Amino acid sequence: MNFKPTLIATAAMTVLAAPALAQQAAAPTAESRQQLETVVVTSQKRVEDARKVPLSVTAIGGEALKEGQILDFADLTRNLPNVSFSSQGGAGLSTIEIRGVSSQAGSATVGVYLDDVSLTTRNLYSQGTAEPRFFDLERVEVLRGPQGTLYGAGSMGGTLRFISKQPDLKRFTGDVLAEVSSTSHGGMNYMAQGVLNVPLQQGVAALRIGVQAGHDAGYIDQVSPKTLQVIDKGINDVDWTVLKLSAKFQFNKDWSLTPALFYQHSKSKDIDASYLNVGSYQEFNADKPLALFQTSKIMREPGDDKLTVPSLTLNGDLGFADFTAIVNTYQRKFNRTQDGTSINSSYIGSLIANPAVANIVTYLPSAVYLDNKIDQKSIELRLASKDYQAGGTPITWVAGIYAASTKTDVADNEPVFGITQAFTKNGVNIYDAHQWVDDSGIYTGAFANDNSYFSARHYNTKQKSVFGELTYHFSKSLRLTAGMRYLKSSEDFKREGDFFFAGGPSTTAIDTKANKSTPRFALTWDMDADTSLYANVADGFRLGGANRPIPAIAANISDLAKLGMTFAQTAAFGPDSLRSYEVGSKSRLMGGKVMLNLAAYHIDWKNIQQDVYLPTAGFDFETNVGKAKSDGVEFELKARITPDFTISSGGGYNKAVFAEDVPSLGMGDDGLPNVRKGDSIQGVPKYSFKLGGEYLFKAFGFDSVARLNTQWTGASHGSLVRGEPDYDRPAYMTVDASWGINFDKWDLNFSIKNAGNNHKVLQQPNIQSVRQAYYMKPRTIGVSLSGTF
Repeated sequence: MNFKPTLIATAAMTVLAAPALAQQAAAPTAESRQQLETVVVTSQKRVEDARKVPLSVTAIGGEALKEGQILDFADLTRNLPNVSFSSQGGAGLSTIEIRGVSSQAGSATVGVYLDDVSLTTRNLYSQGTAEPRFFDLERVEVLRGPQGTLYGAGSMGGTLRFISKQPDLKRFTGDVLAEVSSTSHGGMNYMAQGVLNVPLQQGVAALRIGVQAGHDAGYIDQVSPKTLQVIDKGINDVDWTVLKLSAKFQFNKDWSLTPALFYQHSKSKDIDASYLNVGSYQEFNADKPLALFQTSKIMREPGDDKLTVPSLTLNGDLGFADFTAIVNTYQRKFNRTQDGTSINSSYIGSLIANPAVANIVTYLPSAVYLDNKIDQKSIELRLASKDYQAGGTPITWVAGIYAASTKTDVADNEPVFGITQAFTKNGVNIYDAHQWVDDSGIYTGAFANDNSYFSARHYNTKQKSVFGELTYHFSKSLRLTAGMRYLKSSEDFKREGDFFFAGGPSTTAIDTKANKSTPRFALTWDMDADTSLYANVADGFRLGGANRPIPAIAANISDLAKLGMTFAQTAAFGPDSLRSYEVGSKSRLMGGKVMLNLAAYHIDWKNIQQDVYLPTAGFDFETNVGKAKSDGVEFELKARITPDFTISSGGGYNKAVFAEDVPSLGMGDDGLPNVRKGDSIQGVPKYSFKLGGEYLFKAFGFDSVARLNTQWTGASHGSLVRGEPDYDRPAYMTVDASWGINFDKWDLNFSIKNAGNNHKVLQQPNIQSVRQAYYMKPRTIGVSLSGTF
């Protein structure tokens, strides 16, 4: 989809819709704001009051996301207790962690859903979790704790659900918004969007269409490693386009059909990470400190990420139960480039015996071209009984079947530009073994067309499962829930490799199979009309899979020997699993003016999927090692202090540690394992806390609202190896504020994000053996104009 025409069309929609704008609903009056709104969720595959769900669940409405300036995964995690993220430098390159269940290896630990469509895939070094834009959403639901019974493999730590707004069969409505902002050390950002809901036949058929397009200015500058002068400013800018289409056909009062399409295209010119110093691998000024938000990389790292999610949902009332069928496809194409100079050129240069050639090759630019494709097709059929009614049957239930087929392809091409010419210009043959050190692995054809490595990996994963939950109501206030999911999966893995790092042309095929049962039990007691207590025991797990083969070169052999491991252990990894114990309470107090949720939990995690890094040549593989435990508490509070003043707060404490030494993850210089009993799991802050407030008032005779939101994130460990730059991640704080005013037909909003202009290095991800610095986006000040008709 072409970005500029879409943006222009969206902006035009904003302008042309102006004459048709009717008076927007005025801000709520004092009389209507005495109580907090009831939160409704569908986390248990049925519509229900969140207070009745026996697990910790947070629902943030679409308007609340906008009002709280929650724009992406990072913002979302900072506003939720015991939810965190680890980034490789940008959207689509992050992973989400909940309650200390954190792993950058194997399959995902958090399930991600767009409506009822799973976007959950395995963790790959070449990409992160798909990130749909927060656009035209009814709400976001965050389910903490394992959700293996209803959501299957991958929802070990919890599940994140994006719930879209649905077509309205009765009302013609529209929303338009235009926004412009400026980022410190960056430039101008802009975004425009429009949503239209059109009843095609009153009460029978409706169409909903939404378009959003925007641009985020970059704030990282590229400098020459030789002169340290800026050669390109704001290299990490991003353009994006989103299209949402849905329709609803109501055949009769009992049956409806909803086709939908989500499409998103994001293009970034580089990642959101910079260097603290000139790269130690670079020829000039190595390790010299750089100014804030600068990088001396010589290969740019752009990305092109496309998400396409078509789905078809059938809902029907069978009298005794409600029937739902969802058929869908999830496709992602993510092509990106990384700077491979350090991992490729520097290492290859160290293997060349001819010093004149070695000095040239060591500093040659090298790229890592990564082409990722995911094509997932799935179907879910389920039945849900009618809600419990006092005096009726004491049993309610939900049951279903699920099947999915996922094809994941990853192509990895890594040229070293000019390596052949470096030998030729010095009058020698690149394939002359005398030009290389012993055991270098050189062979004729190893660098054909300057390529140093090629790998094409193909994962064909299939899974089938049956699931169900049954709730027995002993009385109107006491109920017991028992659930189970049984899953069978298989994965066919094929890989083709070639050139120097692959040891020549090779093919590999590995088949793996797994099956797993995940039970869940919950007891809920409504102490009174305002307070519920619950206890929950649930299992979660992740699928295993195959690894890319590790070349049998001297560097890898040596690294494996140091870990006490063999090549046989690098072929595949198995499933891991955990069990969670949780107790909590949910209350509406003081006549509905206060909402308070409390939870405490303990998690036992075993056979953890871990990534083992072989540092000499930069290869890695995934395996199962170690046990861990996670203990924590969390709370959420919202209080209507006066009809015009509301505060919201939330926080959590999480102690997630390894329960034993793990020698296979490497040994330190002191002779002890890198990972020792009691060490923290990587990427898990010890605490998180947020405090926000909203105040309604009159300004110049118009309804107005002021909002302030502050978030604190605790310290964590980003690496398992002591002494690495990302081992100690700091605690940090950020403040966001906004002021909105309603002018009859329009809402005008002024905002400031990262008001303190926090420049602390939050994380230091290892990107192709180069430690880079990931920051919060600098202070951004903006204004938006929106209307509804």
